[in-house]
Amino acid sequence: MAGYEHLRRTEDGVVATVALARPDTRNALNSALIEELTTCFEELAADDRVCVVVLTGEGSSFCAGADIGYMRDTARFSYEENLRDARRLAAMFRAVDECPKPVVAKAKGAAVGGGVGLVAVADIAVAAEGTKFAFSEVRLGIAPATIAPFVVRKIGYSHARALFLSGERFGVQRAREIGLVHEVVPEDGLDGAISAKVDALLAGGPRAQAAVKMLLREIEDLESLDALAQMSGVISGLRVGEEGQEGLGAFLEKREPRWRERL
Repeated sequence: MAGYEHLRRTEDGVVATVALARPDTRNALNSALIEELTTCFEELAADDRVCVVVLTGEGSSFCAGADIGYMRDTARFSYEENLRDARRLAAMFRAVDECPKPVVAKAKGAAVGGGVGLVAVADIAVAAEGTKFAFSEVRLGIAPATIAPFVVRKIGYSHARALFLSGERFGVQRAREIGLVHEVVPEDGLDGAISAKVDALLAGGPRAQAAVKMLLREIEDLESLDALAQMSGVISGLRVGEEGQEGLGAFLEKREPRWRERL
């Protein structure tokens, strides 16, 4: 496992927590943190000991978007340098999005720009009351281009158009209404709400959950009839696989499936 300077990875049994660890900047993204997040999620994807990942930020905020110094650097980059940098940022979001383990975002304080992108690529997002969100890029004369594919998929074109164009801040109730977050709780109830989500996820089969994440991505790229044929193959493979056989057998025999023995 790689050593990290700008994030903290901890494990409690089969649950890994990845915390952005730049609280003095409200966990703003810089090139080093982007690289570390990419590496960390690539490692988590390959780690058979981990079943669920919680993504959060240390201190008062989840992630305040791009670091000011990092933004100053990119302003001096050439087009080619900016293109390479944007591709590195895209690779980070893909690493989180394509992680085969369920990812739960635990948000509080603020999630701005790329921070909202991290919320969008999580499978489940829980936010504390009072958390603020914004796609503020247009107010800097740029656009939320790198996160757009993930955000539009999450909240839809209509909400993305309104929020991308205005750059306005919005609160947790609107975030829940548009599907960006799934649950809003008082800040002192955030840990408990995350624990409940994690417990629910641990009741599922890890291979089945990885297959669900893959099939949902594939559905986006398939025509409806092709999707039906493809998904028929997915469910058939899961049913005859070792985990599917164990899960169905445990249900019929009224016992816990063997994967629960890891907890």
